[in-house]
This record gives sequence, structure tokens and C-alpha cells, in this order.
Amino acid sequence: MEPEEIAELRTMFVFTPPRGQSWGLTFEGFEARLRTRNPDAFIRIDHEGDGPVRGSSMIFGITFDDETLEGSASLQPEGVAIRECNAHIAARVALWLRNNVAPVDVPVMFNTDWGIEEGLEPTLFPDATRPRIVTALVQHVEETGGLD
Repeated sequence: MEPEEIAELRTMFVFTPPRGQSWGLTFEGFEARLRTRNPDAFIRIDHEGDGPVRGSSMIFGITFDDETLEGSASLQPEGVAIRECNAHIAARVALWLRNNVAPVDVPVMFNTDWGIEEGLEPTLFPDATRPRIVTALVQHVEETGGLD
């Protein structure tokens, strides 16, 4: 499969801070950033388990390149996931997270459904141009071995 074809494959991309670090993510703060992008964004917080944080997750819609995607945010473990996303849109999402959600001194890591299934550790999101970022995301997908 050619890199251009791999870049179009859709999977869930997961974005997190590095192990042992935090973005200081809160549902209220994340919702505010989503509403800055789109005041009418779909946002729902599901509370499960033993209180308002444990087991809670935020489900949301976010639009990139005129395409609305479904995502979720979690406080524990901390991170944001975007479902049915290709490498091009994942690059835009990660850049938005790095510029609007993560503190300047805390990088963004990424993984995919396929990488998680294969036991791959999250990868540092590169500080590069969007085409080079897409190349890094494609390399990750290739490393998962799911293309055979």
C-alpha cells in the first residue's frame, strides 16, 4: 500500500500528554476551547462510576476540513481521542491540541487503535510542517503491522 493510501485510512487517533506529565485537562476548559472553535459544538459529559471524575468522559463533535468527527476526552487517563480519522485530519487535530489545549512545555503524544492493540507506546507528535507530520502518522500506521 502506498503512503498516500495509508494516509487516507481511518482509525481512532488518541492524543495524550507524556507519561508522568499533564495538560491540566478539565472538561470545563476543554469545552471552552471547543466552543471557541464552534459555539454550537455537540458536547456531552457522561458520569459513570464512583463520582464526577472517575469513569467520566466527554463526548464531542469537532470539525476539520468541513468534516465533523466524533471525539472523546478523558481525565483519567488524560487524553483526547478522535474516531474514524485519517492521518491528514489527525495532523490538524494534534496541531490544534498542541496550540490550544496542551501547555507550551508539555508535548502531545499520539497512538492509534491499531497501535494500542499491538502494544505500541505513544509516539511524540513531531514539531514539523503538516506534510512531515502526516508522514510520521503514516509511519506509525505502518509500524502497527495491520496493513498486511
